[in-house]
Amino acid sequence: MFYDTRKNDHGLPHDPFKAIVAPRPIGWITSMSQKGEINLAPYSFFNGVNSRPPIVMFGSEGRKDSVNFIEETGEFVCNLATWDLREAMNATSAPLPRGVNEMEHAGLEAAPCHLVKPPRVKASPAALECLLLKIVPMEDIESRPVDCHVVFGQVIGVHIDERFIKDGLLDTAAMRPIARGGYHNYAVVERQFTMVRPQR
Repeated sequence: MFYDTRKNDHGLPHDPFKAIVAPRPIGWITSMSQKGEINLAPYSFFNGVNSRPPIVMFGSEGRKDSVNFIEETGEFVCNLATWDLREAMNATSAPLPRGVNEMEHAGLEAAPCHLVKPPRVKASPAALECLLLKIVPMEDIESRPVDCHVVFGQVIGVHIDERFIKDGLLDTAAMRPIARGGYHNYAVVERQFTMVRPQR
């Protein structure tokens, strides 16, 4: 099949786009307002975009509290969402009013960061402390505003649960990170395989 996204004529019960661009890492973002309000929310349009320096990004469909808080303070934390934390992660996706602490709502314990003010999720096996680089409001190919805001941050601090470091390498599969698929579907990383990049 083929369909034109501008006509949205795929003929299926639901748009398959997110099921194609999958699985997507989940950026479980902690932010803090200037007033000290805490927000924790999962974003499936998330990834790393550079390693030296380490840079991450997430896209927010709609200008949500995370974007507003990060713009106010210039700081945020990316917590790793895992199989063991899946229910808590899902609970933090609820559309709660501004000022309601999603971390408390989901029954999660906060842990302080070293270099930024927003807290991290204590139970998460890895967390990235970030400073804001820029927020980019998106436009479509006809230069019309799209209600999408892409946040770029530089990672300045990394937390890792040392239980998952084996022979000097981080065992990603052992942490069992979860990723977003299409519709209401998720995936869990439990197995890895290795391929060496060709020299030519």
